[in-house]
Amino acid sequence: MNETVILTQPEVRQLLPMRDCMDLMATTLRSLARGDGTNPLRWAMWLPSKRGLIGMMPGKSGEPEALGLKVVAVFSGNHGTHLDSHQGVVILFDPENGVPLAIVDASEVTAIRTAAVSGVVTELLARDDASVVALLGTGVQARSHLEAMHEARTLTEVRVYSRSEANRTRFVERASVRYDFPVRATASAEEAIRGSHIVCTVTSSKEPVLHGEWLESGMHINAAGSSVKFARELDTAAVVRSRLFVDRRESTVNEAGDYLFPLAEGAIDESHILAEVGEVLLGTHPGRDSDEDITLFKSLGLAVEDLAAAHYLMARAREEGVGARAALGGLVE
Repeated sequence: MNETVILTQPEVRQLLPMRDCMDLMATTLRSLARGDGTNPLRWAMWLPSKRGLIGMMPGKSGEPEALGLKVVAVFSGNHGTHLDSHQGVVILFDPENGVPLAIVDASEVTAIRTAAVSGVVTELLARDDASVVALLGTGVQARSHLEAMHEARTLTEVRVYSRSEANRTRFVERASVRYDFPVRATASAEEAIRGSHIVCTVTSSKEPVLHGEWLESGMHINAAGSSVKFARELDTAAVVRSRLFVDRRESTVNEAGDYLFPLAEGAIDESHILAEVGEVLLGTHPGRDSDEDITLFKSLGLAVEDLAAAHYLMARAREEGVGARAALGGLVE
């Protein structure tokens, strides 16, 4: 009988360093851009009260070969509590016989792989001399994105803004202990953004928190907070001013409010999506054209990213004897 690996949130954090995840995500996105793997659109069931949803993200990654799905409950009301807004599991199945191979905590996988993809894109698209980061948001993704930006560039300053002064203060205190560059809170999003080189929007806002008039030549933006068609973090002017790159075209045109709102307004057309990240990684699109470009990465998150991360975690767990084991799988008697 197969032994299914079961990993908790602390075990995921232990086994999946940011640098390793960034390298893994680059491999996975290259593979997807070559046409390997399957990544259908996610499916969601909203609760009648709209206070939360259950989402399902099935797929099959090509490199590494991993079959499975992420099942996630998203409850925005968890913001500000001790609970992550994303709760769930990633389940891996044997691609040869369908037997369950692993069940992995999805909260930490989502936190790490989302930021890791932003880190990969920042290495690709941000200017080489980019060193000042603006973080809009102070939650789980702000923490992991700061780690990814630290991997992607040599940082000299980080500015942090969220609507809650207490959250800003707490985030700065914790980050200042961990990192040797200055991390400071700002009184507004505009103050955080003006003069920065890299901007990460990782909020739960349904209305724009980043405005195009604040952007300056040479900036790079990772927009990772919104993943639904009815919400956006960037206003229309910000998208119009930026060269837009995405994780997956199909996902963007169906799910990304940051793209769909300006499209509906007639401010942009379909050609505004320049390339998928995997295409830039493969060298079939040049990415940044000049130091003056404002580059924008719209992140939605893909099932293949979750599956690749879970596959890596399963292998590490077996090598190091980490996690629980359960005899799962249906037998014919």
